[in-house]
Amino acid sequence: MNERRRIACLLIPNVLVQAESRAHPELESCPFVVASGDEGRAEVIAVSKEAADFGIRPHQTVAHARGACARLVVRTASMALEHTTRLSLLDTALSMSPRAELAERAAPPFVAEAAVFLDAAGTKTLFESEAGFASALLASAESVGLQGVVGIASSRFAARGVTRRLAIDETRHRSFEILDAAGEAHSIEGLPIDLLTPSDALANRLTRLGIRQVRDLLRVPKQSLAARLGSEAHQLASRARGEFEEPPLPEPRDLRIEEASDLEYPIVQLEPLMFVIRGILARLAERLSLRALAAKHLELELLLEGGGRDVRSVGLSAPTLDVRVWLRIVALEFEANPPPAPVESIKVTTQGDTQRRDQLDFFRPCGPNPGNLDRALAELESLCGAQQVGAPRVAEVHRPDAWAIAPFDPNPQGPTAASSLADNECIPTHQYASPRLAVRALRPPIPAQVRIGAGGPIAIRSAVTSGAIVHSSGPWRTTGGWWSENNRYALDHYDIQVSDGVVARLCFDWIERSWRVDALYD
Repeated sequence: MNERRRIACLLIPNVLVQAESRAHPELESCPFVVASGDEGRAEVIAVSKEAADFGIRPHQTVAHARGACARLVVRTASMALEHTTRLSLLDTALSMSPRAELAERAAPPFVAEAAVFLDAAGTKTLFESEAGFASALLASAESVGLQGVVGIASSRFAARGVTRRLAIDETRHRSFEILDAAGEAHSIEGLPIDLLTPSDALANRLTRLGIRQVRDLLRVPKQSLAARLGSEAHQLASRARGEFEEPPLPEPRDLRIEEASDLEYPIVQLEPLMFVIRGILARLAERLSLRALAAKHLELELLLEGGGRDVRSVGLSAPTLDVRVWLRIVALEFEANPPPAPVESIKVTTQGDTQRRDQLDFFRPCGPNPGNLDRALAELESLCGAQQVGAPRVAEVHRPDAWAIAPFDPNPQGPTAASSLADNECIPTHQYASPRLAVRALRPPIPAQVRIGAGGPIAIRSAVTSGAIVHSSGPWRTTGGWWSENNRYALDHYDIQVSDGVVARLCFDWIERSWRVDALYD
């Protein structure tokens, strides 16, 4: 046995039942079954503990099960829920260890279980003991609505075997078992052969020979083991002796997390659809928090009645774990663009990102929550339109009054005016000796009435300035877009000073034959 390697196995005995309980908390303490359908002839696949107390067992029909319990709840099996529940096991493991791996689906009779392996080496430093580590792992699983058992040993083979023994033991007093290096071989020898999930052909041969436990298999001489029972039996014996070298656990790098749910019936109205999405987002937030991540971008995929797909993409201004912010932004998206057909399935995917944490001054009050910006931007987009909200930028055209909008980013990349200076360089004070003018564009421009003299405009009347023009410079003519009937322009600009003290930029549009004030100088 490898004494330095320690592998923990977290096993969920009845993953279909726990997947439904995780997605529907109202099923707690309620007798329910997971079946292939809701009709009477459908087969029961998984049974909750409360339903099992009424004598309901897998492979019965739904009609038989309802006859045993009048208040039985029947849930249709959801592959999406099962898949995301298995993935949540991996998130639970990664919250405790950087190396983890989902176990492959087991063969019958353990097909209903889900398991994950994680590296438990060095856990005594953080948790004082491996028992403390096992308790913390179980608590982490319970935080996402999963109940399981934990086994710790020197190999995946031994850890999974001991967790299966715990899972089928209804009289157990604790939910974890630890095999130390000294007694691990003895514990493995006492495991039933069925816990190792041999193939049906090998299980029949072992049963005819009276081999029911691992110790019985190890008594068979190595020379005749493969010849009499085949290579599969030889491999099982090698694993039990610790002679099989398992590969090390991987270190997952993928931060993509998804949650999904199959609906019992197609949803048309927005209110029940948002109720389902709220639960999906809540489960997504739980998994992100396990890995100390947040979401900055949400991808929604809706499977529609008739086979159609509706894919939405919702961006956030900053990574957040606030479900209320997510829900509000998604609701505004669906209010603006409802699904074109009834929804049968929903999947939400996000790429995990680190949360933004602002370290403010200790002697000042806490600033606003950065996540509130997402809700404000989403509400503005719903009122003004998605193309009317963002950060202004210079348009790549020659027209002087052209502008564009880019997505708002509170943390723009690139050097700023302050960062472009060296640390030991300061701005000379003489640069601020004389005042500088700043132009403030008026959108939309203000219509004006202008009187023209021999040297240009001599008087103006408008909503922002009126009076005699004291000084005038210009005109500066700008033309372009002559090839387009709608986008051509020909403008004359003047810089004027009015008798009321206002310094403005005056514009004459040759195409519209109109005067307007399009900027003020401060």
